[in-house]
Amino acid sequence: MDLTGLDIIDAHIHQWDPHATPREFSTLAKLMRYIPLPVDIAAKLAPRRDRQFVGDPTAYLNPYLPADYRSDLGATPVSSIVHVEVEWAGSKADETRWVASLPFGVDTPALAALIGSADPAAADFAAVLDAHQSASPRFRGIRTMVSHHPDPDIKSFAAHDGALTAPAFLTGFGQLAERGLSFEAWVYSGQLPEVTALAERYPEVPIVLDHLGTPAGIFGQDTGRTAAQRRGLFERWCDDLTDLAAQPNVVAKVSGLMMPVLGHPVPRRGTTTPVSTLVDRVGPLLGHALAVFGADRLIWGSNFPIDKTITTLSGAAETVATGLTDAGAGPEELRKVFGGNAVRVYRID
Repeated sequence: MDLTGLDIIDAHIHQWDPHATPREFSTLAKLMRYIPLPVDIAAKLAPRRDRQFVGDPTAYLNPYLPADYRSDLGATPVSSIVHVEVEWAGSKADETRWVASLPFGVDTPALAALIGSADPAAADFAAVLDAHQSASPRFRGIRTMVSHHPDPDIKSFAAHDGALTAPAFLTGFGQLAERGLSFEAWVYSGQLPEVTALAERYPEVPIVLDHLGTPAGIFGQDTGRTAAQRRGLFERWCDDLTDLAAQPNVVAKVSGLMMPVLGHPVPRRGTTTPVSTLVDRVGPLLGHALAVFGADRLIWGSNFPIDKTITTLSGAAETVATGLTDAGAGPEELRKVFGGNAVRVYRID
């Protein structure tokens, strides 16, 4: 599909430097600077659930900065990006300050908005929000790492589920409403009812569902080993996404659909999965998302470099555009999904 007619905002990318910034996953990268090991051998030092989540660890072991994004972009017509936090250790506002200092907008797309890290359940939540807002005028909201999966073979980022409905979390969450900030919800699909309950309680807070709720294993592996398991995953995901879409303050990102944790077979390093194959896999997810959210409440993001194991950046965009077109979206709907909706949701000038 030709994307040249679109003015794209990539509403979900990550930037990191594991050698120089204090991120949670930087330890192995720093170790490899002192004990050089082939990537595949180094990967075996990580737990199986980590290896399965990342697929190819190469992107995690090296810096990913504006020049790297520009290289991955190729001819994809992206004019600006939204950066989403990636587990910065220590002062969370330092990540916002660091990303804001990167050379975006020079010979790369502009930095349009920033989503920082903060936990509404923390006693210093208000102070952290103040620090983010002081760090950059492009700060628009937060993401809290609450994704948890009951299968121990699926990587969890929280110690247990229920974080979104815990009393302390709900009490702090009101600070977002007071400041006009949004909340980025990245959860596994079994947690979608928690997002619905949160949206019902705080209808004045814009909530962005990342990656359509990440139904882990829906294309195979672990929770989706059999056809019956995959069908059950899809049907429950459909029902829960429909319930969530009934909340008018929620929009959904058609992003992260090429993460290995969904069950995509990881291609040989240096190759990617054909777009036609990806469209066949993710098409039913895109069709249902379009049906329940409508084109006015869907936002595209590449999720790079996380999805780089499976596809190219242009492949990620083409897959979503083709899948939505097959589901009935026309040119005007695609313009909304690939840019216009992000302008509204993230208040982009």
